[in-house]
Amino acid sequence: MAAAPTQAPVLAGPAVTGPASGWPGLSGLVDTVGTRYLFLTGKGGVGKTSVACAAAVALADRGRSVLLVSTDPASNLDEVLGTRLGSAPTPVPGVPGLDGLNVDPERAAAAYRDRVLDPVRGLLPASAVARIEEQLSGACTVEIAAFDAFTALLTDTAVTAAYDHVVFDTAPTGHTLRLLALPAAWTTFIGDGTGTSCLGPLSGMAAQQDSYAQALAALTDPAASTLLLITRPDRAALEEAGRAGTELRAIGMTHQQLIVNGVFTVAPGGGDPLADALHTHARRALQDLPAALATLPRTTLPLRTVSPLGTTELRRFAAGQDNAPTGQDNAPTDGQPGPGPDASDPDAYGPVGPPGTASFHQLIDTVTAAGSGLVMTMGKGGVGKTPSPRPSPSRWPTGATRSG
Repeated sequence: MAAAPTQAPVLAGPAVTGPASGWPGLSGLVDTVGTRYLFLTGKGGVGKTSVACAAAVALADRGRSVLLVSTDPASNLDEVLGTRLGSAPTPVPGVPGLDGLNVDPERAAAAYRDRVLDPVRGLLPASAVARIEEQLSGACTVEIAAFDAFTALLTDTAVTAAYDHVVFDTAPTGHTLRLLALPAAWTTFIGDGTGTSCLGPLSGMAAQQDSYAQALAALTDPAASTLLLITRPDRAALEEAGRAGTELRAIGMTHQQLIVNGVFTVAPGGGDPLADALHTHARRALQDLPAALATLPRTTLPLRTVSPLGTTELRRFAAGQDNAPTGQDNAPTDGQPGPGPDASDPDAYGPVGPPGTASFHQLIDTVTAAGSGLVMTMGKGGVGKTPSPRPSPSRWPTGATRSG
């Protein structure tokens, strides 16, 4: 395991106005990381899992032993790594030294309930056991059970002793904030005599107090843990990263770095208004960083033409390389982007949709034609469920309810 640096390294990356000598990828981060634990958090859809997997592969390729863990209930580590993981460390094919596992919140909750209830069955009246069981049936218990498994990875040397680094790919920001803030809150809760809650009887929780204290110490030790705030060059994502950084700094996680993923760069005067707008939007967002992010060491990653799925693409992603549809790298050379598909060719990227694809307003007209009802939107984090363009109120019939 590498020795911890005396201060967070300043990672070189492309300037906000455009790269000067190509994309360095994650090389600056993985070559200088000095902490055992890496925690990645950010708004849904910013690329946490892709960055976590690429960093873990790059660390393993440098001869480190690495455990990659997902605490996201909607984990897609299996898809990105191209292998099926379980709840125990599983070797990743093609990457010697890298193991992965998924913390299954529901399975963890079931095991947690059994651990709390088994000692009191037969000792307490059935009504008392039923009350405890009811208290352990909610989302709060699922969250604490996931943290219980998370705590074991921070404190149980039997589980992680073989690894130089443990990389945590966490859930979207809100879940992560609760997960990482829980050690301090629970330590206080256990000691204040408030009684039984969705955490279970306090007698059982008190037995875990030492583990929670150790977890909190590891999370807040800058020589042990690094928090990587993952974001896109977008104002909303940057503001959420800034809030997360501020809140986690308040509980003691001060060793933070910023990774800006998906930065689009175009040569000036290319004649493509959309490309120029994307380029300008990203630069303006990065020039006006929230104060909480402005002084952090920063790594900048380019927008890729190919999703980093599988270990081959993850290695290219970590190295700052791309694989454009033409088969040529699209990484910048001498400050300019490499070749890509001919934007003047309507078939260069394939059809946008099948013939007759409806517009958003046509879709709403179809949905509301039958009268009032419930409209729900759902999808993967970051696809745009919340900011989808909303039709004027006149398009919604009286009594219609919108959700999502």
